[in-house]
Amino acid sequence: MSTLPATRPDKTRLPIVQQVAAIVWPSFLTASLATIVFFTVFDPTELALIGGFPGLSRTGGYTIGFFCFWLLGTLSSALTTYFRQPTNRRTAPKSDPQT
Repeated sequence: MSTLPATRPDKTRLPIVQQVAAIVWPSFLTASLATIVFFTVFDPTELALIGGFPGLSRTGGYTIGFFCFWLLGTLSSALTTYFRQPTNRRTAPKSDPQT
């Protein structure tokens, strides 16, 4: 990415599909690993009872947990991508040498 003014198109910018994939794919992998680690320690049926959902199946608990982890990972990746972009810095006006 460059720090060119916003009026010029940035030819090095990635296509939107590639930008989305760069956010969603790493968060998917992270959510997969987080789900495995988390549910190795905690049983989803016991968590459902504690949370007030006694009819929730084990598979339902895994699914809800995975999508929650994926959402957190996606938000984290999206914020990282957003804050990586350079800003258009304002430069101080040049003083007139003849005055």
